[in-house]
Amino acid sequence: MIQVTVDGASRSIEADQRPTHLFADNKEVVVCRINGVLKDLWTDLQEGDVVESVLINSPDGLFVLRHSTAHVMAQAVQEVFADTKLGIGPPIKDGFYYDFDPKTPFNPDDLTKIESVMRKIVKDGQRFRRRVVTEKEALAELSHEPYKCELIGIKGPAGEEASVEVGGAELTIYDNLGRDGNPVWGDLCRGPHLPSTKHIPAFKLMRSAAAYWRGSEKNPMLQRIYGTAWPSQDELNAHLELLAEAEKRDHRRLGTELDLFSFPEEIGSGLAVFHPKGGIIRRAMEDYSRKRHEEEDYEFVYSPHLTKAALFEKSGHLDWYSEGMYPPMIMDEELHADGTIKKPGQQYYMKPMNCPFHNLIFQARQRSYRELPLRLFEFGTVYRYEKSGVLHGITRARGFTQDDAHIYCTKEQMADELDSLLTFVLNLLRDYGLNDFYLELSTKNPEKFVGADADWEEATETLRKAAVAQKLELVLDEGGAAFYGPKISVQAKDAIGRTWQMSTIQVDFQLPQRFELEYSAADGSRQRPVMIHRALFGSIERFFGVLTEHYSGAFPPWLAPVQVVGIPVAEAFADYLADVIKQMKKAGIRAELDASDDRMQKKVRNAQMQKVPFMVIAGEEDMAAGAVSFRYRNGEQKNGIPIKDAIAEIQKVVAERTQV
Repeated sequence: MIQVTVDGASRSIEADQRPTHLFADNKEVVVCRINGVLKDLWTDLQEGDVVESVLINSPDGLFVLRHSTAHVMAQAVQEVFADTKLGIGPPIKDGFYYDFDPKTPFNPDDLTKIESVMRKIVKDGQRFRRRVVTEKEALAELSHEPYKCELIGIKGPAGEEASVEVGGAELTIYDNLGRDGNPVWGDLCRGPHLPSTKHIPAFKLMRSAAAYWRGSEKNPMLQRIYGTAWPSQDELNAHLELLAEAEKRDHRRLGTELDLFSFPEEIGSGLAVFHPKGGIIRRAMEDYSRKRHEEEDYEFVYSPHLTKAALFEKSGHLDWYSEGMYPPMIMDEELHADGTIKKPGQQYYMKPMNCPFHNLIFQARQRSYRELPLRLFEFGTVYRYEKSGVLHGITRARGFTQDDAHIYCTKEQMADELDSLLTFVLNLLRDYGLNDFYLELSTKNPEKFVGADADWEEATETLRKAAVAQKLELVLDEGGAAFYGPKISVQAKDAIGRTWQMSTIQVDFQLPQRFELEYSAADGSRQRPVMIHRALFGSIERFFGVLTEHYSGAFPPWLAPVQVVGIPVAEAFADYLADVIKQMKKAGIRAELDASDDRMQKKVRNAQMQKVPFMVIAGEEDMAAGAVSFRYRNGEQKNGIPIKDAIAEIQKVVAERTQV
């Protein structure tokens, strides 16, 4: 007998008992923590072990469920396509994927076959058995799997996604055991896994896509299959319904349908152009943001798109962020007549951040405490070399414009400034129609930070107090801060309940030190300012994409590229309606006349497809009365509205930023 603690209660158990026996009466327990470490339920127990149950619907339970399902998928793939080589299969948000190197790319019919074999494996109830191996043993056993052998060679530093395969102090292989207890398949994996495949309640394969091995364009192109897995069929069905709704709202599809923006191949991946209609929405967003910033005493600045390497060396970005930057350009090189170097060139980088430039603006002349807080604001376009696999329309791009602000203040001003700043940020997001928020506090990463612990502690506590004052849910993101300071992220839920990271607010004691920023204090001494970084939308492009999906392209009138379409009942009323449209334009309304040869109902349908808020219709009675009829986006109609009243109604809706 041995003594262990199970879910807080001390128990005497047989020495050969395992967690799967301890939790046999609760089928929701699929994995456990032993002395704080996530382990299989088949793990041997020792005297004094502390065992905690982990339910399938918990974050850790879902992680293990999805990772186990990924491995079942890999087993099924090799059963259907025997020559396929294995990559990695990590769990991801709401699902999983696995990378493969097949003889030919997968097609939709292949996914159906694979899913069918997976269901058979699940039904068989194959047990996952963990086996520790040496590097030599693993290389010999997996000699037919070149990608796995590569991971064995790099172990721990394999990268975040590959860490589910290797990592930690030992290498392990998981065997899937058939009903006779003999292995039927195996894979290099760190684990843990479910007790058996029968613990996979509900799953579905979603799609296949091309993906570079380990995310690098320098590596071979593999085939990636995405899937999802859930604790119940009802949860799976709800997720699939959400995905269907998300597909309808996909900003990339709507961007094309509504003629808002595009990604020409001639420009390159992750770089968008905005069309006239998209330009109208973007300008409306930016103009309103400018107005609100002016009301809050921000001053507008501008900075170039590239700079010498020395600036980002000084800021620390080249030490901590170089992988996310475009490679440098060599400029200003001078050569002798024979081609030898007379003057070495200098490295210039496209900027990934605006903050170093704003520091130079602060530093350009002496500053007094009377100027603080100094709030510098810029719509600054930045460039980040995102991996191709993470690019996603305009919500994850390589070139984008930050609504970027840096506030310089005294330590004494910091608490009030953060409080008012967070209030300003939340109210502005509400003005755009987002109302459901929670806050996330990212703290110091012990492996990736600069500066004194005391500064970090002070900054973190001040941010925490500012967040608490908003009376919103506050979630801790331990170790998630940037290298120079802690941050608060505003997480906003859209119309279908998805969470998007919006504004970030970061307290920074480090960059003012690196740039030796100073101001003259009231006592005549030179003091170091506190720097607060704030990107309100994250980026204009990303926020544009979020709003597109939130509203499903049906933007509120104040943002809509076309606010009114004039539709005459017949050609005889076109001139009358053209004059109405002219009056509306003079009143500042974005209005246009549909003068096409289409029938009236086709014109109405076209306006609905373009999600125009107001259709203004005129027939004989309207013209005789000097009026128009409203047909709203939802199909409702209101007749005989005097032109003056119609203009006033539209202006009121636009001014109040309400939806129709």
